[in-house]
Amino acid sequence: MASIKKRPNGKWRARYRDEAGKEHARHFDRKTDAQRWLDEVTASVVTGHYVDPRAGRVTFESYAQAWAERQVWVRSTEAGFRLAVGSTTFGALEMHKIRPSHIEAWIKRMRDGNPSEQEPRKLAATTITTRFNIVHGVFTAAIRDRVIASDPCTGVTLPRRRRREAAMTIPTADQVGALLDAAREDFTPFVALAAFAGLRLGEVCALQLGDVDFLRRTVHVRRQVQRAPGGEAEIRPPKFGSERDVFLPDELVTMLSVHVSGLNDGDPGRWLFERAPDKPHHQNSAGFLWRGARESARVEARFHDLRHFFASGLIAAGCDVVTVQRALGHTSATTTLSVYAHLWPSAEDRTRQAAAALMSEAMRPVADAVRTAEGGDAHKSRSGA
Repeated sequence: MASIKKRPNGKWRARYRDEAGKEHARHFDRKTDAQRWLDEVTASVVTGHYVDPRAGRVTFESYAQAWAERQVWVRSTEAGFRLAVGSTTFGALEMHKIRPSHIEAWIKRMRDGNPSEQEPRKLAATTITTRFNIVHGVFTAAIRDRVIASDPCTGVTLPRRRRREAAMTIPTADQVGALLDAAREDFTPFVALAAFAGLRLGEVCALQLGDVDFLRRTVHVRRQVQRAPGGEAEIRPPKFGSERDVFLPDELVTMLSVHVSGLNDGDPGRWLFERAPDKPHHQNSAGFLWRGARESARVEARFHDLRHFFASGLIAAGCDVVTVQRALGHTSATTTLSVYAHLWPSAEDRTRQAAAALMSEAMRPVADAVRTAEGGDAHKSRSGA
């Protein structure tokens, strides 16, 4: 029910009742403006996009916290959420008052840093994008809950990120060999599992003796280690879609056989790599050993670069995208392509290779004839001599 009436002061009062029977009213100088407002409200009700003006009075921080409590997240996701929401500059603002300009100012502050703020350092473009996506998810949920009518994140420009091929560092085979030589003896198989099986650091930390099938030359990735507050290791399922079986080369199986020969009890639940009795390595302890190997080998590389080394080797050997996806434990082939598409041969490369093969095949009789003729001339020359 809606109506427009002229007030004694000359203003036009437009009013309507929402689905709950609550009356809403606004005053306008012109009747046409009042009618336009009612038309907009009526259209939003008909299309299912109506938002109660009172709903948006909740602050961003309050709504975000209430929304987060309903989500099924692992601890690392919760930590990322807290960092993103805690870094915003509009947490105390009511949801309906937040504009794109607030989002833009927040992004610029993260990019430029602010010594007077709690987090003064400048953040990388990838970190800013991650935090923006989390906050964007809050506003998307608010629209779905009919707390706000529009998303202030729409159309906001993010800092440019480096192209993956420019940002990616792939160690050479010689560098990987130097790292293996420099690593502590019990840490060498740890490094090899990343370089020649593509396991993430947390996945290697979580390997147990029973995860290695020496007969079938396979390692089963079933869990990962994350460092929990207090310095302890927390065992979690691997990243979504990353549970997999990875096929090992014979040399790596032999290396692992030598390594496990020192695990006398043969318990399949025994950690393959331990920082202390019955305690698996985590990011800090494994990172310490990695930095030592890297410094001794004089190789500038992250541990994750070994995974890139493995992926690049598969691609260079002619493996298709699905094979690489499964070996790396990516959720989809799209993820694999988004990271490694630049490593696959392009159409131009394949065209040149095919043309070179055709030319080589076609020119072979000519080359053979030339060699035969040259051989005959040489024979005649020697006979004449």
